[in-house]
Amino acid sequence: MKKYLNYLLFLFSFDSVAQLYFPPTTGNSWETISPSELNWCEDSIDQLYDFLDDNNTKAFILLKDGKIVLEKYFDDHTENSNWYWASAGKALSSFLVGIAQQEGALDITDPTSEYLGEGWTSCTKEQEDQITIWHQLTMTTGLDDEMDDIFCTDPQCLVYKTDAGQRWAYHNGPYTLLDEVLEAATSNSLNPYARIKLRNTTGMDGAFIPSGHNNVFYSTARSMARFGLLILNKGNWDGTPILSDSQYFDEMTQTSQELNLAYGYLWWLNGKGSFMTPRSQAVIAGYMNPNAPEDMYAALGKNGQFINVAPSQNMVWIRMGEAPDDSLVPFLFNDDIWKMVNALNCEEDEETLLAIDDHKDLSITLYPNPTSDYLNLTHPTGEKLVDYRIHNLTGQLLHTGRTSKQIPFGPFKPGIYTVTINVGDEVRRFRIIKR
Repeated sequence: MKKYLNYLLFLFSFDSVAQLYFPPTTGNSWETISPSELNWCEDSIDQLYDFLDDNNTKAFILLKDGKIVLEKYFDDHTENSNWYWASAGKALSSFLVGIAQQEGALDITDPTSEYLGEGWTSCTKEQEDQITIWHQLTMTTGLDDEMDDIFCTDPQCLVYKTDAGQRWAYHNGPYTLLDEVLEAATSNSLNPYARIKLRNTTGMDGAFIPSGHNNVFYSTARSMARFGLLILNKGNWDGTPILSDSQYFDEMTQTSQELNLAYGYLWWLNGKGSFMTPRSQAVIAGYMNPNAPEDMYAALGKNGQFINVAPSQNMVWIRMGEAPDDSLVPFLFNDDIWKMVNALNCEEDEETLLAIDDHKDLSITLYPNPTSDYLNLTHPTGEKLVDYRIHNLTGQLLHTGRTSKQIPFGPFKPGIYTVTINVGDEVRRFRIIKR
């Protein structure tokens, strides 16, 4: 791991005392750094853009020291186009809760019922009173996430499963009600509050728009990048403190509970010994994004809405777009982008970087992913046997075999694995999650 960190430090020539640049709060000017100044190759940048384009990306921005190094829009998307943040907006909600606590409007140890009133769930009063704002921030409310509609915020959808704090589960309904907690605590509607606390100081545009039970934040890509830059500077915008409560900020971006080490206050954390994924109770050993710096933390949303903050690199990058896969939080795709970012340096030996296979137009498929017992295989040779190999993330070969339909996965522990398929002269690699 030390070797990996040294490689990243060399890769980006990080200066720990580098001065952060902040763009003006009005207008479109934003200072840039030429990729050549970082010794980044045009061919590698083109490969990154091709990969993003092939995976339904709308916008990608990479900041170094606050300045734009890469900015690319795809299809008809432009600098002025708005796009949804999906669950990446959870990080914005967490930040606003921190501001509200800083101002004395609430305390995250307060029972949620203090702001939503008794009966906001279907629990008994004793069960409901155990749930605090902290439990909403950490996804540990104990409410049942296996209901038919995990987004529903009506009391009949919020059903007791276990005591608050005893179970981690990625559950949208209780999270969404943080918006009503904020409004009750601050006596202000969500959008005016966000505008006062963020837009007026950072220049962020955007708004929360109701969608079913959810409030979904929409903005331009540059506003998403502005928020990432604000987080990189620990809640301070160019000398103006916005979230000055350093204890809350640290809790927000570090392990918040012992159930899912890779989760803070609605932020996903890299560099932890294990992680959990949405709709699963499996604890998976290893880093969530092994290709990213250990200190990276991210806001991750459905269909690949990403804000990545890497303090050791003084770097922020964001991605907006359509779905690269069908997962609630496509963290493997986020790691794929990190792998491409790592490959930008001209001096890096390409043989040390694992290739990323683009499965978008392939006839070979493996499903379901994640899996519990078996992977089903479809391929153009039909019933003909094909060779497969299964490796863990350290590269250790675990199993080889031949199959025409199914690959057994039951014996393996929960984790991330690489499955290599050989069909004639065609070789394809897939990353598979075992629950």
